[in-house]
Amino acid sequence: MAENDNGQERSEEATGKRKQEAREKGQIARSKELTTVIMLLVGCAGFLFLGKGMVTDLEVILRDNLSLQRDAVFDTAAMMRMFADSATAGLELMIPLLLLLVVVAIFAPMALGGWSFSGKPLQPDLKKLDPIKGMGRIFSAKSLAELLKAVAKLGLVGSVGYLLLINKLDLFLGLGYEEVHEGIAHLGSELIGMVFFLSAALIVVAMLDVPFQLWDHARKQRMTKQEVKDEHKETEGSPELRSKIRQTQQEIAQRRMMEEVPKADVVITNPTHYAVALKYDQEKAGAPIVVAMGADEVAGHIRRIAAANDVPLVSAPPLARAIYYNTELNEEIPAGLYLAVAQVLAYVFQLRDYQLNGGVAPEFNPDVPIPDDLKRDE
Repeated sequence: MAENDNGQERSEEATGKRKQEAREKGQIARSKELTTVIMLLVGCAGFLFLGKGMVTDLEVILRDNLSLQRDAVFDTAAMMRMFADSATAGLELMIPLLLLLVVVAIFAPMALGGWSFSGKPLQPDLKKLDPIKGMGRIFSAKSLAELLKAVAKLGLVGSVGYLLLINKLDLFLGLGYEEVHEGIAHLGSELIGMVFFLSAALIVVAMLDVPFQLWDHARKQRMTKQEVKDEHKETEGSPELRSKIRQTQQEIAQRRMMEEVPKADVVITNPTHYAVALKYDQEKAGAPIVVAMGADEVAGHIRRIAAANDVPLVSAPPLARAIYYNTELNEEIPAGLYLAVAQVLAYVFQLRDYQLNGGVAPEFNPDVPIPDDLKRDE
């Protein structure tokens, strides 16, 4: 199991944040073998489609350089002109293939790990100049694995190349008996075929290297339990901070809720444990809405604010408990409580009329109808 600098085991999978940070630093899974195979295969395909024209142009350049006029033989500057013209012509016919290989060299590494551009690996780092750590990297297990991989790759490609050469030896010796044009075309096609076979051998190496690079990259990104905890604290905040935030949010929500109590039409109480403030808008068709609710100390605070603002307090313990446990803040009461709340509001409206106009004082019967599925005991 890998360990960090403090000797702690890296037993945990990398988090999304750690993976993103590594990607920003340019630390992503890459396979040189996969890139090499892709470039070889694309290069062979390019030769296959462009090779005939390239061979024809090379034949023209060769013929022109071997056909000297009498004046050119005695001109000391003619050879340099011919060399410059031949080099320019040769470069021009190679440009399409070179451009293709440049494009492949840029995009082939993206086959594993995707696109990633970061300037951080280019920043100076004095730690990389430490000779002791440098020797450690040279004689590390990774260096040994790379050496073994290189030897295996060389052996595989060398063996395939040797078998191909032995198999094609008589053919290559027979090219001298063919016409120049046909012989060059024949040689080109055979070489392209051999390169394809060599590339196929490297595909085996790439198929082994890609899973290894993915595993090695994931291994390097693994984290200790402490690192996971520290990152969680950085992302989510410490438990103390989260508790403080929740407390502040609750205080803000409670303060806003208390600001709605003076606007309520009635506060239904337990009378001591629960308090629920309801507001009913007669101009709207909706049911009464719970604008404030609480238990114990919060309930006492609601009752005090209601009393200070002349909001009627109605003691109906079963109804207060039913509303408290079956309704959310700023939501309408359940349909099953419509009749019970209607009786409370009717009493409140009668009480207001009595307070304004006098007459017989209304009486309220706390035994209002509560459906069994909405009842809650103490």
